Amino acid sequence: MSLLNLSHISAFYGQSQALFDVNLDIDQGDVVALMGRNGMGKSTTIKVICRMLKNQNGTIHFDGRDISKVPMHKVARLGLGLVPEGRRCFSNLTVYENLIAAARRGDWDFLSISRLFPRLHERKDQAAGTLSGGEQQMLAIGRALMTNPRLLILDEATEGLAPVVRQEIWSAIALLKEQTGMAILVVDKSLKELATVADKAVILEKGKSVWSGAFDALDEELTDQYLGV
Repeated sequence: MSLLNLSHISAFYGQSQALFDVNLDIDQGDVVALMGRNGMGKSTTIKVICRMLKNQNGTIHFDGRDISKVPMHKVARLGLGLVPEGRRCFSNLTVYENLIAAARRGDWDFLSISRLFPRLHERKDQAAGTLSGGEQQMLAIGRALMTNPRLLILDEATEGLAPVVRQEIWSAIALLKEQTGMAILVVDKSLKELATVADKAVILEKGKSVWSGAFDALDEELTDQYLGV
């Protein structure tokens, strides 16, 4: 059984339709890349999954349960951990306070986050708003992991970061894949780096799923057609 299944999802912002027919399937332990050009519905799909936006049609199941009517805060408790685009840390709280704000019991605690991102341990008493962009991204990932999710969702987790920090983030994702049974849904533009971690890919075009399959089945023709500038 799939951990997460979206079937024929449509969604609107007011009167404007953003998703027309999105289908997505994630099994336990899978790393799935959600791909497409800018404005094709990737972040909207994530909002629907996390129940920040209601779907008009279609079904959403998490661990076999229909979550279409489940409120956002209860969906998070079921095991969805979101690292939102733009990080959105609590700037006036310390690193440690950000991490424990929504923490739940499980394998991921402050010590395990410190091992994954040692810089967060070094800056545990520092206000989040004074961190670099890369450190804030590590904090956003650590905060999501502290909820001990079954599915981690990363929305543009490396966008705008320096190459050395990007590599730290990708190394952390690879470690999560290797050492945990956590499923991961990742939105990113870097095919080269996605290829190191992703098992599967789903491509969106104008709010529709137009291709899905094993990541290594993505060829030059597909990437030019759906991902090229």
